[in-house]
Amino acid sequence: MFDLNKAIELIDEKLEIWFREIVKILPNLLLAALILVIGFFIAKWIRKLTLKIFSKISSNHTITNLFSTFIYITVLGIVFFTALSILKLDKAVTSILAGAGIFGLALAFAFQDIASNFISGIFISFRKPLHIGDIVSVKNYMGKVMEVNLRDTVIKTFQGKMVIIPNKEVFQNPVENYSLLGKRRLDLKVGVSYDADLEKVAQVALDALKNIEGLAPEEEITLFYQEFGDSSINFTVRLWCKSTEQIDYLKMGHDAIISIKKAFDQHKISIPFPVRTLDVNWPEKL
Repeated sequence: MFDLNKAIELIDEKLEIWFREIVKILPNLLLAALILVIGFFIAKWIRKLTLKIFSKISSNHTITNLFSTFIYITVLGIVFFTALSILKLDKAVTSILAGAGIFGLALAFAFQDIASNFISGIFISFRKPLHIGDIVSVKNYMGKVMEVNLRDTVIKTFQGKMVIIPNKEVFQNPVENYSLLGKRRLDLKVGVSYDADLEKVAQVALDALKNIEGLAPEEEITLFYQEFGDSSINFTVRLWCKSTEQIDYLKMGHDAIISIKKAFDQHKISIPFPVRTLDVNWPEKL
């Protein structure tokens, strides 16, 4: 039969043992709670401090929040493990985290492309090879930068296409930035006939270009003869556009071509076109 008195004695004995254990660990428990509370406020203070520091280094709010949160969680983790070590529970938690680490390693292999794009986005944010609004050329895509995210960079091409390029490709490949200097150089190739006075041609071309709209005032227009072509002697005129915008750059090239053509027509300078001679040998009739 069920002995009620014996059961009560057993429960009373267990409660007494638990009470003794609680009393024994009570100082450690209070100390661990105190460390958790103090550590929480320290972690919040360190988070605010790192947020101010990273905001001065990078203007990307996502990056600054990411790093400040990472440091905040790291400090909280240190505080949490310190409290557990006082309660002598750190070994059990370490075993659990070891198993979680193996699982995390498997996930890292599965999502390595996402991780590489994410890390590349962080490096891009600090190196700043491009900014929103810059005209760049990346992986054979040329256009204006619309967004720089942690995972990808969005470029709007001059044909009106929105191209999303993974940050891994942006970070590992050359980036041609046409906006960093605040001006763009235009190289215009022209050919003149072999019987032209080359010194006169050079002077006429330079005079024709010096007053076109959009030139960078601090840069000099230069002209160099470069080769003897099949039908012409070819030279290149280099002039700088004071704007990096594509429409201004194209308009300056448009105006330069018109100005040179008008000046050459006025001075009777011809721009020859390729001439091909075709010899046809008809077979003799038998």
